Formats: sequence, C-alpha cells, structure tokens
Amino acid sequence: MLVFIARRMGQMVLVMLGVSLLVFLMLEVNVDNLAVKVLGPYSSEESREIWLEENGFNKPIYVRYFEWIGSIATGDLGKSVTLYKGQSVAEVMGPRLVNTAILGGLVMLVMVPIALVLGVLAGMKEGSALDRTVSSATIITTSIPEYATAPLLIVLFVYAIPIFPGTAAMSSGWEWSAIVLPVLVLVLYDVGYVARMTRASMAEVMTTHYIRTARLKGLPFRRIILRHALRNALIAPFTVIMLQLNWLLSGVVVTEAIFAYRGFGKLLLDASLAGDIFIIEACCLVAVFVAVGSQMVSDIGYRFLNPRLRFD
Repeated sequence: MLVFIARRMGQMVLVMLGVSLLVFLMLEVNVDNLAVKVLGPYSSEESREIWLEENGFNKPIYVRYFEWIGSIATGDLGKSVTLYKGQSVAEVMGPRLVNTAILGGLVMLVMVPIALVLGVLAGMKEGSALDRTVSSATIITTSIPEYATAPLLIVLFVYAIPIFPGTAAMSSGWEWSAIVLPVLVLVLYDVGYVARMTRASMAEVMTTHYIRTARLKGLPFRRIILRHALRNALIAPFTVIMLQLNWLLSGVVVTEAIFAYRGFGKLLLDASLAGDIFIIEACCLVAVFVAVGSQMVSDIGYRFLNPRLRFD
C-alpha cells in the first residue's frame, strides 16, 4: 500500500507541476496588460516600465517561473496586485477556503445520504414505480443548472414565501439561515447524479448470481441487501462521491456569485475580473491539488472496497 500511495503522490506532484507551468505561461507571458491594470490606462509607458522592473517582471520568464515555484514551496503565494493591492494571497485565500469548505461540507452531509438512499431503493426493484419516480426526479434536478435553480429558489423562498435571505454575504457574522439556499442549490444539482449512479450499480448487483443464490436459500431480503448487495453496490458511487469534491470547488463559482457568498469560487471570479494573476494562479493550484488529491483518495478507497484489487 505504501508503494501505491508513494506512486500516486509522485504522479500528483508531476500533474501539479505541469498545470502550474501552463497557468504561469498563460497569465504571465504578456505582463504589459498587468501594468496597465495596476497603474491605470492613462499611465505613461515609462511608469509602466518602472513598475515592471521594480516587481521583477522584466526577468526572463523561466527565471520568474522557478522563483515562483520556489516561493510556493516555502508557503509564499505572492501578493495581490489589483484586487487586494499589496495584501498577501495566502491571507486573502485562507478565510475564503474555510467558507467554501463549510459550504461543501454541508452539501456533502445532506446530499450523500439522500442520494445513496434514493439510489439503493430505486435499484432494489428495477422498473418499479419507485424506480421510475426516483429516476425521473433525479434527471430533472440534474438537467437544471445552478444558474437556473438559484433564481427559482430565490423567487420562491425570498419573495413568494419570505423564509430565507436572498444573499449569503454574512457581513455581520455567520447566519445559518443565509446558507440554506446555496446549499439547497448545490444539493439539488448533484444529488441526482450520485443517486442515478447508485441506482445503476445496485440494479446490476441485484442481478448477480450470488444474490439469486441467497434468495433461493431463503435468506431474509433485508439481510441480502445489507450483508451481500450493499457493499458491492457502493463501490462505484464511492468513486463518484469522492470526485464530487473537485466539482464542488469549481462548481461553487456560480452559486457563490449569485448569493454573494464570500468563498473560494467568488474569490476566483473577482480575481479573474480584476486580472489579479497571483490570486488566479494560487486558486488554480488549489483546485488542481483538490482534484488530484480526491482522485488518490478515491483510488485507495476503491481498492479497500473491492476485494478483487490488491495494492501493488
């Protein structure tokens, strides 16, 4: 197992280095535009050259890349140049990541049990009325994107039935009622996908020979489900659930923007609009780290759940 984990971590480092190089090249090849955004469109050419020289942007691009990688290795993500001028990127990003982690954790806490229960119930009796109902409902929720679900919920629960606030800025501290709608938007979009994967996996397991043998032996149906079918049926959904962590980190951009939620997605959007390259670069690296990290955890968990696989 240690060899497997070490191999996966080596691959993770290589992926992150490759992505960091691509992101750096895309954002820092043309630094003249950055000087214009920092100093303004009416700044002189001479002042822009002075600013670029003072901030080290006139160095060869490969020198700047290795200096940037070295700074990241020591925990220095640089300083904001346009959005939060002069403020450390790590200090800006830290609270935003915590907010998004809270939002994502609540989404997973609500979505996973609902999706698994719906998927297992639908897959137990393929073709039944419950199966058709669950399948239809999950297809509908998954087919409606967040930017359409959010306005519908706002109209319903903010204006028609004023239960929750329409924004989740939380400028005066944590207000749990304000986070209900963002969580609900993400749950509605994601629960259908996991439920359908669970349903398909459960339906496939229920047709296997060992389940038929257990039924012929007269074992109670509940025992067949809990002791024989459920573990094998959860192998594929487990992988899907772990991969949802990466989707949550990138998929919250729209939801956080609509509800003015001060999270990672909103920070990435604001930095992109302001052209703050150091925040964008740091956000990209965090997103890649979560993606490859969740993939590694998924692979390890998959091998534990599937006895036919062994660590090599």
